[in-house]
Amino acid sequence: MPQPSYSQGNQDKTLLTQCIGDAFDTTVARFPDREALVVRHQGLRYTWQQLAEAVDQHARALIALGVQPGDRLGIWAPNCAEWCITQFASAKVGAILVNINPAYRSSELDYALGQSACRWVICADAFKSSDYHAMLLGLVPGLANGQPGALNCERFPELRGVVSLAAAPPSGFLAWHALQTRAGAVSREALVERQAQLRCDDPINIQYTSGTTGFPKGATLSHSNILNNGYMVGESLGLTEHDRLVVPVPLYHCFGMVMANLGCMTHGSTLIYPNDAFDPLATLRAVAEEKATALYGVPTMFIAELDHPQRGEFDLSSLRTGIMAGATCPIEVMRRVIGEMHMAEVQIAYGMTETSPVSLQTGATDDLERRVTSVGRTQPQLENKVVDADGNTVPRGEIGELCTRGYSVMLGYWNNPKATAESIDGDGWMHTGDLAVMDEQGYVRIVGRSKDMIIRGGENIYPRELEEFFFTHPAVADVQVIGVPCSKYGEEIVAWVRLHPGHAASAQELREWAKARIAHFKVPRYFRFVDEFPMTVTGKVQKFRMREISVEELAAS
Repeated sequence: MPQPSYSQGNQDKTLLTQCIGDAFDTTVARFPDREALVVRHQGLRYTWQQLAEAVDQHARALIALGVQPGDRLGIWAPNCAEWCITQFASAKVGAILVNINPAYRSSELDYALGQSACRWVICADAFKSSDYHAMLLGLVPGLANGQPGALNCERFPELRGVVSLAAAPPSGFLAWHALQTRAGAVSREALVERQAQLRCDDPINIQYTSGTTGFPKGATLSHSNILNNGYMVGESLGLTEHDRLVVPVPLYHCFGMVMANLGCMTHGSTLIYPNDAFDPLATLRAVAEEKATALYGVPTMFIAELDHPQRGEFDLSSLRTGIMAGATCPIEVMRRVIGEMHMAEVQIAYGMTETSPVSLQTGATDDLERRVTSVGRTQPQLENKVVDADGNTVPRGEIGELCTRGYSVMLGYWNNPKATAESIDGDGWMHTGDLAVMDEQGYVRIVGRSKDMIIRGGENIYPRELEEFFFTHPAVADVQVIGVPCSKYGEEIVAWVRLHPGHAASAQELREWAKARIAHFKVPRYFRFVDEFPMTVTGKVQKFRMREISVEELAAS
């Protein structure tokens, strides 16, 4: 009888039972004088004790605003010290932090504020081409002439005011520095009393998933969900108070606020933000000048760092570990990160926002082959299985949908029981929508999204397999494979290709090269050469947008 595709993580690792604020206080007590946070683009440095003072002041200020446990507190800003401070302060007062994508425009902001029923919003003044103040003033009637805390808006009946990180925001906004002065009205004892009311299973975070169809869904996560996931990720990396982690990934996403902020907090490690958004040069400089031991990123970030013309100027030898996640990790990129960036213990982590996020992770002792061909094994205190279309667990070695169960599974989608029931079954399994294969040792390989699988002439083609294949061509820096409709075969294959600087390759050359090495039905019919891919702010490639563009171009040709 073949072994089923089911695995249970290590049960020896004990789950944390604290709330996030209490775990933060524990770390501060252990390492008060060690460096906690370095925000290079703001010129700020905090020890754990200094960060605690800023967090507690902000927490007391939030209580002074009237923020109650369970109130939703939106944060709309790129990476900055205030983001981190707000994350820990909101957890101490029991407010549910609503992460708002820095790239959102008015219609998306409108939906997030209304669907979550935010009580307060903390915002930057602007980011890239977005004027946050202008968008809020246009969206919230009465904001410009209202008093912070007394806003009465029919469109957003729960919203009471907006806090701006700007030094001198427009009328109607409460400045961050002015908010902090309100902390004096609330005693430290009142904050301690508030923290004591909270439970680790309380919701503490809402993250909107960037769905390709319909409105985003607000994955609702508890203290226990994200605190333990950050802790377990840090345990796998072997983080200690001596580690220094560079964080170029956005804080609004689980990669930044859970795997980085909470992973470092639970181990006393130092967080280093190189810039407000990803910049390869700023990241390389931060690693070298801060003597970082760990670095996070999605594959496109590591590719940009590896290919940066000034990379050779920076000493990266202090690095030992890190995580590559957020998208499928090309084998050749992983090999270069290990060989050229000194990250001998780099790991791959896999998951989704709805699972806090990590459910599978490679280990520092896994051999190179495991670390470049799989997303690892099931994390401690979790379960994973691979099922067929009928929900039956498939034998190991067969392709099916990956499902996850355990402490990391979200409480549900905010005010959306229908979507919750469609994603989490009656036995508590979160259905990921990813196609996977589990081997005899429990290592899992992701072969693609179920919706991304290409069916050409009756043959199932997995884009991930083709992407890994084209990465072995010396001219190819990055590649994404999609399917487009075809009247004859059902679908045809399109490969979007980004070449290494100084290299050249034609569609015909790549096609002939592929024909000699892979089955004929897997060879892309179309190639599109680009300098960049359509991407989300978190660095995830938007294949749905690539598909739309390709269909439009082929129809016009």
